[in-house]
Formats: sequence, structure tokens, C-alpha cells
Amino acid sequence: MFETIRVETDARGVATLTLARAEKHNAMSAQMIAELTQAATDLSQDDAVRVVILTGDGASFCAGGDLGWMAAQRDMDATTRSGEARKLATMLNALNTLPKPLIGRVQGNAFGGGVGMASVCDVAVGVDSLKMGFTETRLGIIPATIGPYVLARMGEGRARRVFMSARLFDGAEAVDLGLLARIVPAEALDDAVEAEVAPYLACAPGAVAAAKKLARDLGPRIDAEVIEHTIAALAARWETEEAAEGIGAFFDKRKPAWNKG
Repeated sequence: MFETIRVETDARGVATLTLARAEKHNAMSAQMIAELTQAATDLSQDDAVRVVILTGDGASFCAGGDLGWMAAQRDMDATTRSGEARKLATMLNALNTLPKPLIGRVQGNAFGGGVGMASVCDVAVGVDSLKMGFTETRLGIIPATIGPYVLARMGEGRARRVFMSARLFDGAEAVDLGLLARIVPAEALDDAVEAEVAPYLACAPGAVAAAKKLARDLGPRIDAEVIEHTIAALAARWETEEAAEGIGAFFDKRKPAWNKG
């Protein structure tokens, strides 16, 4: 059914949703975004599923946006580009509001949209060797559609330490920033994830779903107006000279004009 992801459910009702583009470091293509949106819908409606684990194949959890997808957007008009941003925003919102516990198994690096994917998890556990970063501003664009989920996870004060600088940070700092609950050696990751999963199997599924919805209702506002604001902000940024220079420099394998580092 899916080509860029896998969904496997065990006898306990624990579903593992795996990003399956290891050769691309699980970068998000238009197809992956569509498949993740569909998977979130399917998992939401499956009463047999009690818990969902989100993870990736290979060395990286998610490297952000796929290069081909970004290149295609460079040549789109503003309206079409906004539509692409809306697809990503819809997928993130579908995962964020999934009425099941969503446990992040962050087995490798996460950049840009990959940090957003970790942020929509109810709890995320990562390997101690990983790196993270909001790398968008190096390209002249901004971490817009992931912004509501990142800010809800980190809080504004902590987010401002890393949200704009594109600085990479390690797992220990990711814990300090609130992006990860904890980090463990790679060989201990599955046990750490299981420790997060197991308690839910003793809970009433309906009560878990209701409690999660209440937490979301009481948390920072992420509604249609906020989501549309992020889409518009990203679309506007794509129209700037900086974005043209940054994306162009990336594909030309050169430094953009502003890079003095």
C-alpha cells in the first residue's frame, strides 16, 4: 500500500510507523507526506491500535525536506507552493492530533522538518549520538509549518536558542531543550521505547484519547488560523531574494552571498 513508509502492528496493538527512505536519510518527499497523512488517518480509525511508535530506517530519523521536492518548489508559483506547504502542515497536524499515544523512536539525526516530526510525538527518546538542528535559515527560508509544534514542545525561550541560528546540537542539548525526553545508547533504544509504550497497555484506550485531547486543548493554540499563518509565512519567505540565493547556492554547491563563516 505504501512505498515510502511502513506500518506494522503487533499482537498487543502497538503499531510501528517507519519512515522507509534510508537511502535519502528519510527526507520527506511529496509522496511520503501524503502517505504519512493517510497512515495517520488509518491509525486514528483503527480501534485495534493502542500505541504508535514513530521511527525511521537507517542512519537518520529524518533529514527534513527531500531535495527533489525542494527543487520542484523553487520553480512553482506562489499559489502552488502554498499548496505544498499546506500538505506538510496537514500531515503534521494529523500526527499531532492522533488519538493514540505517539512515541518517537529517534534512532538517528533529525534536521528541519525531522525535528518537527519529533515534536509532534507525545514523548521522544533518542540515541545519544544524534545531532539535531533547524537548518532552514541557512537556505534563506524559515521553520514555519513545524513552528507551532516546536514552540509547543520547547517553549519560546528555549526555542529561540536554536530556532533561528541553524546551529546543530547534540542529544544532551535536545533533552535540555525539551525536544527529547531522554537519550540512550543505540543498543538500549528499543528497551527505552518499550518502557514508554508498556504503561499505556494497562490504560483504558478511550480515556487515553480523551486525556490527550484535553492536554492539546489546554496547551498552546494550534488551530486552523495558526496553521494558515505558518503556511503564509513560509510562502512569503520563498518569494524573497534570500530564499532564491540560498536555495540556488545549495544546489550549486556554493556558499550563499551572506555566508561569512
